[in-house]
Amino acid sequence: MAASGQGGSGLTCPDTGVVFQNRGAGFSMAAGPNQLAPGRRPFHTLNPAMAVFNDGRVLSYGTMGGEGQPQTQAAVFSRYAQFGTPLQQAITAPRWLLGKTWGDDTTSLKIEENADPSLIAALRAAGHQVELTPAFSSLMGHAGAVLAHPDGHFEAATDPRSDGMAYAQ
Repeated sequence: MAASGQGGSGLTCPDTGVVFQNRGAGFSMAAGPNQLAPGRRPFHTLNPAMAVFNDGRVLSYGTMGGEGQPQTQAAVFSRYAQFGTPLQQAITAPRWLLGKTWGDDTTSLKIEENADPSLIAALRAAGHQVELTPAFSSLMGHAGAVLAHPDGHFEAATDPRSDGMAYAQ
């Protein structure tokens, strides 16, 4: 194995160039979704998904962001697929994060400050420990999506929380 500056474990297989990962560091001895146990996997830094719609559209989307990944995936998908929100708006809309991320041990409910104030008030009234983050906080991960339409055209969306770019041809 050769050392690599590519991230992950810092090890690269010299025969293949594959960079090894160190996702075992994502496990915890505490009860919860990342608890170490046989057959379990910790959250990964990338969380790609694909959805095929009955009308022939194919949506490929993903995010990074630690424990917030499944929350962002659910938000982006439900906004687009269930509520008809345009793809770019589904990614741009205010986000939340329940739990820790980026090495932060707090498990509060983090919500971007540009979320609906009545929602924030209702969550606090329900007893949630709400922590406001700046609008478009990188803490909420960086999402992106590409949508293939049945007529052959493509649509792409990128996250204003990152320095990415969306391009579909």
